[in-house]
Amino acid sequence: EKLVQEAEAYKEQDENAAKKVEAKNQLESLCYQMKQTVNEEKLKTVFTDDEKKSIETTTDDAMKWMGEKTDATKEEYEAKVKEIEAIFNPIMSRVYQATGGQPGGMPGGMP
Repeated sequence: EKLVQEAEAYKEQDENAAKKVEAKNQLESLCYQMKQTVNEEKLKTVFTDDEKKSIETTTDDAMKWMGEKTDATKEEYEAKVKEIEAIFNPIMSRVYQATGGQPGGMPGGMP
């Protein structure tokens, strides 16, 4: 019975660790997607210089934060994703509208 209790305790720890890794991967993926998108040949001219700088600064800062905050919680990663999306989403909406809403232009189907 003790083994069952320990297994249940470890199961919860494992699940929490997996959720944390998933949240970190989501943040990392978002940063890489945005860097790729801003450098995509057919979209390069659609982004303004300020937007490019904003995306580059935001992604660089997020990657640096992840490197420094190795003990971040799932909630901290999720908060960082929301913070970054608040910067990226208005830019991507404008770019999407500027390109006529053509499918395939935005990674991950971002509007």
